[in-house]
Amino acid sequence: MKYASERQAAVDAVLRAGRLCQAVQARLVAGTTLTKGDRSPVTVADFGAQAIVSHLLAEAFPDDPLVGEEDADALREASNASLKQKVIDGVATILPSLSEDEILNAIDRGTYAGGGQGRHWTLDPIDGTKGFLRLDQYAVALGLIEDGEVVLGVLGCPNLPIDAANPEAGRGCLFIGVKGQGATMRTFDNATERAVSVTD
Repeated sequence: MKYASERQAAVDAVLRAGRLCQAVQARLVAGTTLTKGDRSPVTVADFGAQAIVSHLLAEAFPDDPLVGEEDADALREASNASLKQKVIDGVATILPSLSEDEILNAIDRGTYAGGGQGRHWTLDPIDGTKGFLRLDQYAVALGLIEDGEVVLGVLGCPNLPIDAANPEAGRGCLFIGVKGQGATMRTFDNATERAVSVTD
C-alpha cells in the first residue's frame, strides 16, 4: 500500500504527541503559557508536541523537512527557564531518552519554509490553542505534502469524546486519511480502525 510507512510513522507521532497534550491539559496550571509577539498563547503542549513529532519523523524520514509553528528561541532565554523545564519534563514522559539539546533541536527542525516542490511534512502542534487552554477541543494536525499536494493527513483529537452520547466513556480520537485510500478513525487506546466519510 502506497504511503504505508509514512502513515504508520505519522499515526505513531501524532498519537504520542496527543498523549503529551492530554497529560499537560490535565495538569494545566499558571506558568504553562507564553505569549508570542502576535499575542496568541503558546503552551508547553505546543512546544512538546512539535518536539515529539519532529523527532519521530526525523528518525523515520531524515531527508523530509518539517514546517512547524514553533522555534525554541524563546525557551533558550533565561527568563523562560521554568517554561523550558516544563517542556523538557513533558517530552521526557513520552521520549525519555532525549536530552535537552535534542528536544530543543527537534523543535527548531520545524522551521522549514515549505513550498510547491518536493516533499515535506507540515504540523500544527496545537490547532485550537484557546480551546486547549479552556480544557475544550483542539487537535494535533500533521500532513505530508508532495509537490504542493496533501497526500496524507493525521488529525489527533485528544479531548474528543469517543462516544458523543456518552462523553465520560473516554476521550481521544485519531482520524487518518491517505490520498486515494479513504479515511479512517481509531481511538487513542484501541488501534482498530473504522472507515469514516462525509455525509451527503
